[in-house]
Amino acid sequence: MPKEWFEEWFNTKYYHQLYSDRNEDEAALFIQNLVSFLKIDRNAHILDLACGKGRHSIFLNELGYHVTGVDLSSESIAYAKEFENETLHFYVQDMREAIENQSFSHIFNLFTSFGYFDTEKENLLVLKAIEKMLQPKGIVVIDFLNSYKALSGLVENETLHRSGIDFHIHKNFDGAHIFKNIQFSDDGKDFDFTERVQALTQDNFIQLFNATGLQIIHTFGDFDLRAYDKQTSNRLILIAEKK
Repeated sequence: MPKEWFEEWFNTKYYHQLYSDRNEDEAALFIQNLVSFLKIDRNAHILDLACGKGRHSIFLNELGYHVTGVDLSSESIAYAKEFENETLHFYVQDMREAIENQSFSHIFNLFTSFGYFDTEKENLLVLKAIEKMLQPKGIVVIDFLNSYKALSGLVENETLHRSGIDFHIHKNFDGAHIFKNIQFSDDGKDFDFTERVQALTQDNFIQLFNATGLQIIHTFGDFDLRAYDKQTSNRLILIAEKK
């Protein structure tokens, strides 16, 4: 059975090279804002769902929380495991499936780690898994791109230079998905990967959540937790509670 696009691309060193300029200070500020807003108890057990190399998990753990990070990329998890301790653990896990025999007070799904799949059914599987893993009155945070703004400002072609490699990027929209084709050469070899994310809107998320036992209680538009505006906000940040 062929691998899904994210299984291959996220498991390469080139994925991390391309996104090596991600702002760690901005990520830390976002986490601090969430923790402060949600008033998370120090005894909380937090799941970082689709954690990548674990940067959010590690920072949450440094704040004193018990954290579990999961991701489908075995390479990312192998890296993250170097930072494990008694209250920080990492596992390879498909986000469409609940972790057996574990429950969490809070689940964070950050940096547009949703909407990678082909169907709405699979999106719903993710939310159902989240619902199953959350404790009663537990909280889930989904940080997604603002599709309206992303599409209105879509740059079709650009080249980014990272770690000695020129990444040639072409973006397009097919009416449902935003595609990012990434081509580059390294060590005499040519590479070609394509990222794909569903252009989910606030209304799409409301419909998905309405099909679960999760209720959206707050919506924000940036990492400073300012109000969401579909024309101007960079992010669509949804906070929901298990009914």
